[in-house]
Amino acid sequence: MDYKDILHITLRLISSPARAWEEIRLQGDKRRVFTAYVYPMIGLCGLSVLVGTLMYYGWNGPQSFQLAMTRCCAVAVALFGGYFLAAWLINAFCARFLHRPADLPAAWQFAGYALVVLFLLRIVLGILPDFQVIALLLQFYTLYVVWEGSRVLLDIADADRLRFTLVSTLLLILCPWLIEWVFNELTLILN
Repeated sequence: MDYKDILHITLRLISSPARAWEEIRLQGDKRRVFTAYVYPMIGLCGLSVLVGTLMYYGWNGPQSFQLAMTRCCAVAVALFGGYFLAAWLINAFCARFLHRPADLPAAWQFAGYALVVLFLLRIVLGILPDFQVIALLLQFYTLYVVWEGSRVLLDIADADRLRFTLVSTLLLILCPWLIEWVFNELTLILN
């Protein structure tokens, strides 16, 4: 795990998505996205939420640490499950509605790097939770990242590109949110 490469590809995806997707396309192993990008970013998001919750609530006792760990787990489970669910649904959408051959490793690679905006927002919101409204607006930059990635990485036809971009962006945003909501509701019920 090379954090220098993670920072490089993250900054490249935010500042110049078309060039970043070209670099990603040249990677040999599509499954490399797991260990090279997605898992470290989920870990950073979880750590950010853990530290931010402890900063906000303090070290008042085991309850504050339990709350911090619960929130950290909620974020990690949501991002992990949301990533795989979104990738699977994107792959199914491409196969069913765009009549493309199913290629789950390509969907994993695409979804992993397309979640860059959500990963960064989750890291920032973990430490600065008061920026929720701004983060809500900034997450729609994912549209542009997905738009560029659909052309470069997945070679989506221009006629289908808008539809693919809208569906993929919704899936990438809503899947982690839905899983986190279910996790938090189950935590409340089971506590």
